[in-house]
This record gives sequence, structure tokens and C-alpha cells, in this order.
Amino acid sequence: MRSFARLLRTREWTNGTFARSFTGWGGIVSCEWQDGEMTVPLIELNDGNSIPQLGFGVFKVDPEETERIVSDALEVGYRHLDTAMIYGNEQGVGNAIKASGIPREEIFITTKLWNSDQGTDSARDAMDLSLEKLGLDYVDLYLIHWPRPDLDRYLETWLTMEEIKAEGKTRSIGVSNFHRPHLEKILAGSETVPAVNQIELHPAFAQRDLRAYGAELGMRIEAWGPLGQGKYDLFGETALKTAAATHDVSPAQVAIRWHLQNGIIVFPKSNSRERMAENFDVFGFELSADEMASIDAIDRDQRVGSNPDEATF
Repeated sequence: MRSFARLLRTREWTNGTFARSFTGWGGIVSCEWQDGEMTVPLIELNDGNSIPQLGFGVFKVDPEETERIVSDALEVGYRHLDTAMIYGNEQGVGNAIKASGIPREEIFITTKLWNSDQGTDSARDAMDLSLEKLGLDYVDLYLIHWPRPDLDRYLETWLTMEEIKAEGKTRSIGVSNFHRPHLEKILAGSETVPAVNQIELHPAFAQRDLRAYGAELGMRIEAWGPLGQGKYDLFGETALKTAAATHDVSPAQVAIRWHLQNGIIVFPKSNSRERMAENFDVFGFELSADEMASIDAIDRDQRVGSNPDEATF
């Protein structure tokens, strides 16, 4: 197994640098090399902002352990953190950012509006509360966590999100778990195409149609549960094991690399510093076209989370 390289992204980026290294990587706008290692690529969003393609997620991270775990992630080199109001750990994320001493502008922060806070006034209050818990003046990306079509308030909420963005409390706005009909409704009733749609996405549930629709809109796709959340034996799939052996990496690294080469924004999670480092060390190899196709073939429409059309939590 290759040693875990500590990759540090820098603030200086040059469009087009080493572009030939990214054949098939949709939307990579810039990258650099530092001490012989490639740093995390940036992807340009449809509003002109950029997002690190690889980040760190804190779903189900114990609030009491969040500051330590996020501090470890920042020390490993992650500069993109994904949290949410419902996770209950925004304060721990904020504490870790403050303790790190890393300039605010070097860290990309996403949080999400919970379902019970959909609506005009409640969305505003939720945004302010998230900022208070994070200890920040703004976030980089604010998402509607689920559409909850039974409530029929996501368009109203989206219009409020547009105002929140205009006020500078978030630099970009997007959605999570939105299917095409949900997207079509907000597109018809607003002026803004979401910058991203964060959806369940892993090799057994590749969501090709929704990804293609996002590409038509110029909307980036983020993957939650990128490794299947341990709900099926992803790492036992022959395609991943074979590629892992070929490149002397782990099946998890192969899966993350598959996401990256598909142009997907991805943020695996782990409480283990060693695993964080492994998940971050995915820029020293490239999957071949045949390897990518073999992993694509794992897709069997196997959802492991809730269906956004039916979710009522």
C-alpha cells in the first residue's frame, strides 16, 4: 500500500494548468502541484465561485467529538467541510475552524437548511442560527436539505435563499436530494439555477439521468454516501478490488477516484485520522477507461437512503 501523502492545497491557482491530466474530468478549472503532489482540484460553479472537489463530511459525527475530528481533517489537508443544522455539530465544526488558525477564505463551508425550517421567516432564522453556531459571518454554500414535496414549501424557501445570498450570508446556494420535478418547479418560479444538487450517489446507485440533467443546467453534482454507507459490500466488488490491486491502493480510494474522474464533488467521512489521510490520498493514480467502465457496470439502482419523493421526516 502506498504511503499516505499529506496533500496541501494552496490559494494560488492557474486555469488550465496540467489540463491534459484530467481527460474526462468535467468542470475541473484549476489545480497545482506542491512538493511533487497534486492538490485538490477546484470546480467552478455556475455563479462564478469555485469549490474544492474533495471535502470532508460530518454526517453522524458525535457533536462531542466533532471539534477533534474536524481538526484532524484540517491537519490532514481537507479545506472543504460539509455539515448541516440537523447533524447537531455545526458548533464543533466552527470551533475547529477557529482553533486551526487557517484563514477563513481558505476553507469552504457548506451547511444545510432542515426540513422543519422551510419557509420565508423560518429559513432566515435558521440561516442566522447556523452562522451563530459556526461562528462565521457567511458560509460558502447553503443547501435546502430535502425537498419535502408534501409540505410544498421548497419554492418559497428557494426564493428566500436567493435573498439570503444577495445579503452576503452565503456565497452560493443549492439543493440536496432534489429530483427533476423538484428542480423544474424552482427553475420555473425563480431566477437562479442551483449551484449544486447534493444527492445519494455511489457505484451501485449512479443516478446517471439526474447527473445528466444537472449537466444540462450547468449545476454541479455532489455525492453523499459516496462509499455506500456500509450498507452493501462495495469494497468486495470485483471491479474495485481489481483496480485497487493494480494501483496498490484501497478499494475505498478507487471508489473516491471514480467519483472524482466523473467530475463529482465528493466528501467521504471518517472518525479515523489514518482513514482520513487514505481518503485524501487519491491524486497519485488514475483509473483507466476500462476500469471506469467496470465500476460503472456496478450500477443496479440500489438506493440505500430515503427516497426524496416519499421522505416525510
